[in-house]
Amino acid sequence: MIERNIILEGIDPVGFYGAGNVHLQMLKRLHPKLRIVARDNVIKAMGDEDELEKFNRVIELLVEYCNKYNSLNEEAIIDAVNGKKGKKESDSNVIVYNINGRPIYPRTENQCHLVQEYKKNDMLFAVGPAGTGKTYTAIALAVKALKNREIRKIILSRPAVEAGEKLGFLPGDMREKIDPYLQPLYDALEDMVPMAKLKEYMDNNVIQIAPLAFMRGRTLNDAVVILDEAQNTTPQQIKMFLTRMGTNTKMIITGDLTQIDLPTSNTSGLRHALKVLTGVPGIGFVTLNKKDIVRHKLVTRIVEAYEKHEKQTREKENNNDK
Repeated sequence: MIERNIILEGIDPVGFYGAGNVHLQMLKRLHPKLRIVARDNVIKAMGDEDELEKFNRVIELLVEYCNKYNSLNEEAIIDAVNGKKGKKESDSNVIVYNINGRPIYPRTENQCHLVQEYKKNDMLFAVGPAGTGKTYTAIALAVKALKNREIRKIILSRPAVEAGEKLGFLPGDMREKIDPYLQPLYDALEDMVPMAKLKEYMDNNVIQIAPLAFMRGRTLNDAVVILDEAQNTTPQQIKMFLTRMGTNTKMIITGDLTQIDLPTSNTSGLRHALKVLTGVPGIGFVTLNKKDIVRHKLVTRIVEAYEKHEKQTREKENNNDK
């Protein structure tokens, strides 16, 4: 009798074994000639060499399935035992799968355009109102690149610009003061990467989330780098960020020019960059609008109401100037 240890790498063993070890028990039933014991991320199997080789291949297929779909079920286990790879993508537009195994894909024409421009360019500006999926789609593209081993890390950044509050008056140390500004980035990642894997990535700096100020002096290689809320940068800050770009790196810059929280005397770095960089080869530009809003239907109505109000205000000011 031969003994073999199989280490589950890159996945959460709790999810792999299933609630109450239901997946592990199923694997045991489907391999009656083996004695199988699991502890943490190590599966110990004992039996003859041929049976161990078959079992090892089954585990490889299931680990591949879990890495892709972030989930495991009985159907996938049966397919793996039969030498199949499990469910196939019915939609070629799928970017990645969320933690529940549901596909994440561009849902509007401009989101599709964003994905296409990402493939064609090393730097991409995506501009549009709240709820158009700019940041979410950008992070999905980054997670896909990491899963496909096209890059070694994901770097997500935001300017820590106050929208009413002052950092100095918020409780806690600097990390605790800054984290609320970065929470939307955490939210998107938590939807796409299982918690145990996300913690591992962040502990090992494979995924880094930091304020824009922390980018100074760095050269960013082998990464997808996303700058969110870029409308709240100054021209100097966004230039500093863009010039951090290293080899085998893609940058995605997202922002909403209708939500600038800078003092009125400051020019938005995003607005300035859009003027300066238009026409530069290798840089793509995508503009999303209210038709791309994929949040609650009220968000579209709110955006329309503000647009109407701003238009009326401008017309009134123009009439007063005459």
